[in-house]
Amino acid sequence: METVSRLGVVGCGLMGSGIAEVAALGGTDVLVAESSPEAARAGRRRVEVSLDRGVCRGKITEEARDAALARLAVTDDFDAMADRQFVIEAVAENRDIKTGIFKTLDRVVTDPQAILASNTSSIPIVDLAVTTQRPTQVIGMHFFNPVPVQALVEVIPALTTSPDTVARTSAFASACLGKEVVQATDRSGFVVNALLVPYLLAAVRMVESGSARAEDIDRGMELGCAHPMGPLRLLDLIGLDTAQAVAESMYEEFKEPLYAPPALLRRMVAAGRFGRKSGHGFYEYAA
Repeated sequence: METVSRLGVVGCGLMGSGIAEVAALGGTDVLVAESSPEAARAGRRRVEVSLDRGVCRGKITEEARDAALARLAVTDDFDAMADRQFVIEAVAENRDIKTGIFKTLDRVVTDPQAILASNTSSIPIVDLAVTTQRPTQVIGMHFFNPVPVQALVEVIPALTTSPDTVARTSAFASACLGKEVVQATDRSGFVVNALLVPYLLAAVRMVESGSARAEDIDRGMELGCAHPMGPLRLLDLIGLDTAQAVAESMYEEFKEPLYAPPALLRRMVAAGRFGRKSGHGFYEYAA
């Protein structure tokens, strides 16, 4: 089985930068594509800051940081992805945006054996696969935030995905990224979010109904159930806008009321209160 030595990542936000960082630290040549020169520079800076933090905390050496940065390039030219053996899309949880990216990658990436993967949290992989001329080589890879810390990746084959693509993707995740792999079926929410999202939305409904304060809900779950982070702090970390998009996708597929975004969540997103990234969600955060 051929080892992946040239990885492409589309998007360099929280998830894309984390994927790029882990791959570069693992010895892979990484090219990150962003939508503009400014976004590309900001993405590289995000990786640099994270690696510097790792050095300060004694997690990695200065030599490892410098070597990882030497393996990392950023661009706003999607045509530069032509020589990639494996490409992971990690942009906003929006079906139209992701579909457009997969159509572009299918046209640009020249290696007929290249795998195209999506870091979607909830969009059916088959919907992305059928927009390409290589549906057997399209697969889901759902990482968790923060990618350099979280050990898990969900690998999600579509109905169209070949067994070879599943095997190559799982091997890449384990050998090159150092992740533990669980395989999920192509159902919105996969394994983790199918269980997690109803729990998070239930916490929002408790706040909405006045049953409990956010602080008490989180403290109760942290101390009473040994959760490392309460549900509302976790929502702030994930991003309330992302959580709403995931919940809407799951509700669209299953029409189960427990997946429907509560009115409070919708109002907070409409007000721009996305959580940590906006400085205000269920809690306030320093700039």
